[in-house]
This record gives sequence, C-alpha cells and structure tokens, in this order.
Amino acid sequence: MILILGGTGEARKLAEALTERGVEVVSSLAGRVARPRLPVGEVRVGGFGGPEGLARYLRENQVEAVVDATHPFAERIGANAATAAERTQTPLLRLARPGWQAGPQDDWHWAADLAEAAEMLADLGKRVFLTSGRQGLPAFAHLDDLWFLIRCVDPPEPPLPRHHELILARGPYEVAAERELLGRVDVLVTKDSGGAQTSAKLTAARELGMPVLLVRRPDRPATETAETVPAAVEWVLHR
Repeated sequence: MILILGGTGEARKLAEALTERGVEVVSSLAGRVARPRLPVGEVRVGGFGGPEGLARYLRENQVEAVVDATHPFAERIGANAATAAERTQTPLLRLARPGWQAGPQDDWHWAADLAEAAEMLADLGKRVFLTSGRQGLPAFAHLDDLWFLIRCVDPPEPPLPRHHELILARGPYEVAAERELLGRVDVLVTKDSGGAQTSAKLTAARELGMPVLLVRRPDRPATETAETVPAAVEWVLHR
C-alpha cells in the first residue's frame, strides 16, 4: 500500500494514476479545508499525531512507500514524514511542483516569510490583494494604515486586518477576473505556491505593471524529489 500525503492537485492526479494501474493507495488530508476536493481511492482525514504517530501508522498498515505531495508551505507534515520514514525505513518521495519564475516584465519582490512581507508592504502600496492563505492573516493584522482585499477558501478566524474586504473562492482563476480584482489595489501578496491553478493573478499583475510581493518557500528535509506526477508514478512502480 502507498500512502499519499495530499491536499494538492498533484496528489489527486497521482492517486488517480496509481489506482488505474492497480496500486493500492490511501490519501491522507490534513482536514484544514471544510470541503476538500477528494481524490479517488481510500481517503483519511486528520493528523497522525506527530512523527511518532505517522511512524506507527506506517508500521501497522504495512505501508510500502510514502509520497509527500502536500502544499509547498506544509513544512510540518513534510518534516514529520521525513522523520517517520527514516525511523521505519520506508521509502519517501517528495512530489513538489516547481516554484514560479519571474519574467523580464515582472516587478517581483521577495520576502523570507509572512512577517517580513508585512514589513515590506508599506513601501509597495496602500491597497493590498492578499492571497497568502487564511492561516497567515494574523501576520498582517497590525497594519491599520493599509486596506486589504483578502481571498481564501474558507472563512478566516481573527485577528484580521482592521480595514479589509473578504472574498471566499477556490481556484483555478481566470486572468480577466484577476485583472478586475487587481484594478482595485496597488500590490499583490502571495506565496510561491507554483503551478498553474492560481498563477492567473501573476499574469494579470504583469499586464498591469503591478508589484508582486512573494513569500519564499520554507526549507524542506532533503529527500528524493519528483517535479511531475508521471515521474512520481514511475518512482512508485519501481518500488
């Protein structure tokens, strides 16, 4: 049995591709989204209880290999997976889509984390399109002199920026719609998630000549890595 740590589009595609090839797959979702898009095959929702709990799950279920196909910013589960795989001697693959790359017409600015992004905002604009996820919103809550157009999938919990408007939506998004939203702000803030599902906002910002403030990906444990679903499928089949 293969355990896929999922929640991403790549994880769903991998589960489908492996199931079609007769591989037994269990996809694990963190449960942070109220109505997640479910992959084919067996699905479990919720945490494992740290690396010890994950290691126990791997042993008890005779997991043959683990594919960490979580979001690029899900660093905790990535660290837990690396530790549990090492303790149980279970093969581990990280399925990580490449990050976004700036083109010659892009006005991109990079921050190490959300806290640094909040510090940099005042120099880039007063009206902000914030698409960094609901869990990171407290990092911007103290910026009372800025206005935020906030987009996330599920309703966020406080603290939130004092001056804001909330949009609840799930990608993929169209360039034309993103251009219309960006017409209301001065700067776009997002994480370097990579992939095409939410990249339309970057295209719209480029067309408008708008600055984009991107948060760099956190470090992940060193492990074997694939950038595409077909490469991950081949890795699993060779196990």
